Amino acid sequence: MGSSPAVGPTGGGGGDSGDGRCCDMSMKCWCRWRCEHQHYRGLFLNNSGYDGLVFFLGCFVALGSIATLYAWLAFTPPYAVAARPASGGGCREDNEGSWSIGVFYGDSPFSLKPIEAMNIWRDESAAWPVANPVVTCASTSEAGFPSNFVADPFIYVQGDAIYLFYETKNVITMQGDIAVARSVDKGATWQQLGIALDEDWHLSYPYVFSYHGQIYMMPESSEKGELRVYRAFDFPLQWKLEKVIMKKPMVDSFVINHKGKFWLFGSDHSSFGSKKNGQLEIWYSDSPLGPWKPHKKNPVYNTDRSVGARNGGRPFIHDGILYRVGQDCGETYGRRVRIFKVEVLSKDEFKEVEVPLGVEEPNKGRNAWNGARYHHLDVQQLPSGKWVGVMDGDRVPSGYSVRRFILGCASVAAVAVIVVLIGVLLGAVKCIVPLNWSSHGLGKKSNAFLAWGRSNMLSSKVRRFCSRLNRVPPFLRGWVKVNTCVGRCIVAFIFAIGVVLTCTGVHYIYGGNGAEEAYQWKGHYSQFTLLTMTYDARIWNLKMYVKHYSRCSSVKEIVVVWNKGLPPDPSDFDSVVPVRIRVEARNSLNNRFRMDPLIKTRAVLELDDDIMMTCDDVERGFKVWREHPDRIVGFYPRLINGNPLKYRAEKHARKHKGYNMILTGAAFIDSQVAFERYWSPQARLGREFVDKYFNCEDVLLNYLYANASSSRTVEYVKPAWAIDTSKFSGAAISRNTKVHYRIRSDCLAKFSQMYGGLARRKWVFDRRKDGWDV
Repeated sequence: MGSSPAVGPTGGGGGDSGDGRCCDMSMKCWCRWRCEHQHYRGLFLNNSGYDGLVFFLGCFVALGSIATLYAWLAFTPPYAVAARPASGGGCREDNEGSWSIGVFYGDSPFSLKPIEAMNIWRDESAAWPVANPVVTCASTSEAGFPSNFVADPFIYVQGDAIYLFYETKNVITMQGDIAVARSVDKGATWQQLGIALDEDWHLSYPYVFSYHGQIYMMPESSEKGELRVYRAFDFPLQWKLEKVIMKKPMVDSFVINHKGKFWLFGSDHSSFGSKKNGQLEIWYSDSPLGPWKPHKKNPVYNTDRSVGARNGGRPFIHDGILYRVGQDCGETYGRRVRIFKVEVLSKDEFKEVEVPLGVEEPNKGRNAWNGARYHHLDVQQLPSGKWVGVMDGDRVPSGYSVRRFILGCASVAAVAVIVVLIGVLLGAVKCIVPLNWSSHGLGKKSNAFLAWGRSNMLSSKVRRFCSRLNRVPPFLRGWVKVNTCVGRCIVAFIFAIGVVLTCTGVHYIYGGNGAEEAYQWKGHYSQFTLLTMTYDARIWNLKMYVKHYSRCSSVKEIVVVWNKGLPPDPSDFDSVVPVRIRVEARNSLNNRFRMDPLIKTRAVLELDDDIMMTCDDVERGFKVWREHPDRIVGFYPRLINGNPLKYRAEKHARKHKGYNMILTGAAFIDSQVAFERYWSPQARLGREFVDKYFNCEDVLLNYLYANASSSRTVEYVKPAWAIDTSKFSGAAISRNTKVHYRIRSDCLAKFSQMYGGLARRKWVFDRRKDGWDV
């Protein structure tokens, strides 16, 4: 075999090392190595020069611009976030979640429906119907005790008053306290009374019950290592410790009197071999204050956390049968509530079987207040015979904020790797790690250092790895020729991956929990009906429209006014709310405002089927309408002025810094007031004009509002963005803009003669404190 000397990495053969003899290829291998690394040192230094700086700066600008554009398109606008109530310092993002509380009613505990479906508190206000959740962190924070979330609700009924006890997470101590609220209108509104119980340790699960004329509370005090019972001496805010009934850190415990015995159900996750959220113990006694004896088969559960072993609320008796509420923690903590029918309960035996809950699973995803999980239910029978229940819910899984941050950081790190890889391929990056990290660093080293390097195996391995890593750039550049078509495609593909990872990182770090939530007004949520008018030529557009808007938090129902052609079946749509097809006898734009007794909400959003905007834009418009239910509140302003009157686009209103009309192709109106005005005898000639030109029904409604009031009748809300999908189709009455505007100008002249002009009315932009009308 030949005796050729070993050599280092190729590519450094003739460089000037500062020692002319070193670069002689006949020198010893150590000199060759030094020569190679001197050359690499020059390449590395070049990387820190002008070319490398320009490359990294260019990547930062390009990817940063893409990330900014993505955030602008996908996220809730900063001004919208800023306009949300501050909630007195509470409602901060919390790794435990964002729990809130809703109220349910039914004829039995297995037919519960949310409060908005039961027409509770139907009155003349814009808040009707009241919608869940009825108690949130904002409720407590605005009442003077800031909270990050509210959960674990229990109710206590006294006459016509319902008292609600629940856990509230203190934003200062970051531990749970027990708060109490009261309702005298069947749970529609709640007066926050204050903190009922505050200890030096975490409290939750405030199980309230009565015994011998006294009211007791048994909250979870597992952090204290005890199960405590408190007695009310001034209900509902003043409590004192009655007895420590068990020296065990019991979790989510309750006491119930069943067949002559008191039974205590709870979990001790601290015991040896217990499975968290999958363990359950039973104890029995002649008194709720003990002493307690353990069940013969304790623990009755010690299994998978998804089976519902951990208690999830108050047990109840229906038709003489005892039912236990458990929580499924399989996918995430508190994923859902499960109901179990207790078939056998004795000192020696226990058997239960699961039965259907009877509450519909939330289907709006994170736009629903309980879309991610709901883990607690207290249901009781009222003196009227009806059943009332309170349930907590959350939009996001447990620990989601931490996982979101980790995924975002990982995506950003991957983008950095992508940038370096592209730099290597383009030649802007010549060396991945500094050469003094490699096996043969630069410069003369002492004998002691060389002896230490040989003895330190880890250091030696790291340096060899760095040396191999620095061989990657020339190898990749030799494999991918960026000056060829294939090479350019590879670089473009890698850059596209970087773009996707950039957007992913921004989404996880700055995108929030992905929910487009409803906005409160005077502490309440509500719902509206979405109404659109269309016909058979636009069915493709309608399906996309229904799928998107049905997921918006406050949408109760979608009504499709079908003007002509064969109507679709409601089952053809991917909708999470009811879709009703209202087939009209004749094709008329007046059908948009026809009286409809089947509409169950006061608010109606008239929204053309070719307009797509975010749910957050819709929810902001709904909040503004609830502030001004006597007005047309919408997203497209117009200014009607001049002589002669001429219909112009939004640009004219912006130029003259004001508006006096809102197009009802995207606007909230009062379903009673607006429809009655439109079909009044005074509007008959206007409706005939609409039918004649098949146009201007939205203009007519604005004139009718202005004719009926001397005060302000329109309100503008700016959408973050809106897409007119009719541009992708020829099925639109306004596709010929010139003709469309001429007809509408004629309408202005005609309606001004009938109902009076609008020119004297004008409202400027950017007058609202929330900044939503800029």
